[in-house]
Amino acid sequence: MTLWSGRVGSSLDPAVWEFLHAADAELLPYDCEATYQHAQRLNGAGLLTDDELSWAETRLAAIAQDPGGYLPEDEDVHSAIERQLGDVGRKIHAGRSRNDQVAAAFRLYVLDACAEAREEIEALALVVLSFAESEAETLLPGYTHLQRGQPVTLGHHLLAWVEMLDRDRSRFAAAAGAAAESPLGAGALAGSTLGLPAPPGQMRNSIDAVSDRDFALDYLYAAAVLYTHLSRIGEEIVLWSTGEFGFTRLPESAATGSSMMPQKLNPDVAELARGKAGTAIGRLTGLLATVKGLPLAYDRDLQEDKAPVFAARSDVRLGLRALTVLISGLEVDRERMAAAASDPLVLATDAAEALVQEGVPFREAHARVAESVRVGSFTPVGTAAESVAVRTAPGPGGVREAIADARARFGLSL
Repeated sequence: MTLWSGRVGSSLDPAVWEFLHAADAELLPYDCEATYQHAQRLNGAGLLTDDELSWAETRLAAIAQDPGGYLPEDEDVHSAIERQLGDVGRKIHAGRSRNDQVAAAFRLYVLDACAEAREEIEALALVVLSFAESEAETLLPGYTHLQRGQPVTLGHHLLAWVEMLDRDRSRFAAAAGAAAESPLGAGALAGSTLGLPAPPGQMRNSIDAVSDRDFALDYLYAAAVLYTHLSRIGEEIVLWSTGEFGFTRLPESAATGSSMMPQKLNPDVAELARGKAGTAIGRLTGLLATVKGLPLAYDRDLQEDKAPVFAARSDVRLGLRALTVLISGLEVDRERMAAAASDPLVLATDAAEALVQEGVPFREAHARVAESVRVGSFTPVGTAAESVAVRTAPGPGGVREAIADARARFGLSL
């Protein structure tokens, strides 16, 4: 069934039909919601009776719960819904187009996807915060260039993951804000003569309403940055679980074995999180390339907006859940971490700053300590634990206060 067959009859070639067919079944409940919103507008204008509106509400609720009602001969989800609404469906399309209809449904989808992402991010953040709390004082070398730099604690390091996740939460909230407006009333591109009441949050310009996909790009951007962060977290777990680092042990519930080497325990969750970052970035780049040259208002190219968003939503949900399991089950080798943090050279900066406190200019202090390191005569001042304690916020010395602050920002109880 198509909504435009009156113009071309039944002459569409099967190959063309297959090419044009939209894989948009995920939009079904959201299109039902948008259809009911439009039905309310028709009712407000006297074009749909109260009985018809009530019947449509009941029927749309049932359709939304039954994806089996979407048949292969339906061109898209909108056609499937209108067919299942029968005579009311033939009336309910008045004053709207598939252009504003799909935009309305897709915005509702993105709103829901953003809320889901935020919930999963918060679940992962809770696990990381609990992990940070239990390892607040566990000594760990901090790295730059993957070389030991200064002593920190594992809790302080894990809080850096939390900060990344907090920014991700904000990005999905911003994407939700962009998706919250309603394009209903725009019709194909220039509105309708029917004088329907405006929907809540109606967009200001009908041409922009049907052609804008910034909200989808915002969602894909948030997903891409999230996966960039999950990739960095995954990379650290991969490194920490190697025999060379030996800082953590993988839980068997979130690791795989080798088909050939019986001793192996592989960090596949962390690796796949790292790998999917490239795919997430590609989805954003792909949709940017699709929309960059489109003339206003609507063009069929925009059918390509949904597949990357659908796939991104699945990856965001599954990736966050799997990493939550992985991180909640990590075991820490505190002795191995402490041994690495006891490397005397991680206290070289402290030695230089001790000279500064004696009145030596920092550049001279830096040169003196560097020379002692170069010739092998460097002697540390104090211990790694003492060094950590004096470097307060935003350094590792204030880790307990930082954990409490992060919990308050996330609204997470102990």
